[in-house]
Amino acid sequence: MTIAIIGAGHVGRALAAVWARAGHDIVLGVRARRSTDGASIGDAPGVRRENPRDAARAASTVVLALPWAAAETALPTLGDLSGKTVIDCMNPIARTPDGMGLAVGHTTSGAEQVANWLPGANIVKTLNQVGAEIIADTSGFAMPPVMFMAGDDDGAKAVVAGLLTDLGFEPLDAGDLTRARLLEPYALVWINQAILRGKGRSWAFAAVERAGTS
Repeated sequence: MTIAIIGAGHVGRALAAVWARAGHDIVLGVRARRSTDGASIGDAPGVRRENPRDAARAASTVVLALPWAAAETALPTLGDLSGKTVIDCMNPIARTPDGMGLAVGHTTSGAEQVANWLPGANIVKTLNQVGAEIIADTSGFAMPPVMFMAGDDDGAKAVVAGLLTDLGFEPLDAGDLTRARLLEPYALVWINQAILRGKGRSWAFAAVERAGTS
């Protein structure tokens, strides 16, 4: 599968490295003036770099790994993504009078805003619930870390479930795209524990079932 990753920060580079090892063709979408982004993996087997619009055009699946503050300006420049699976792993985080919080929530979500910016694309919210360190390496856990996803298109979610499995996650379907209103604040639970409460970044959530149940 050809996957375009828009943004080559920590999350984008982690996704590129693991999916390339899984045999996918990865195109990192980076701006020309920042052509050194992703340089450590940009020439690795299965990974190449293009400008974001060309990267998105070449791929059947597009991953948005940008800072939320850049999304509104950057996404319309990607062109028509109608019919493509678009993974939104951005968290709409903002500084509030009470500290870190969500820029949007309760009656909408960042993912729903992405759907407005990219009409016709099949948006799936996921990969926003742990840090890049876990995405890069899901080994060493007693059981696979869980990764929830939300979206309106069942076919797109089936594609994303396979990609999550390639990363070593247990994919769980949270429902339609409005359920991103649950997954975006859920990400703040991990951030709060990892950064603000001192737990560190080497842990993840898991779905643990009671013995003898199905």
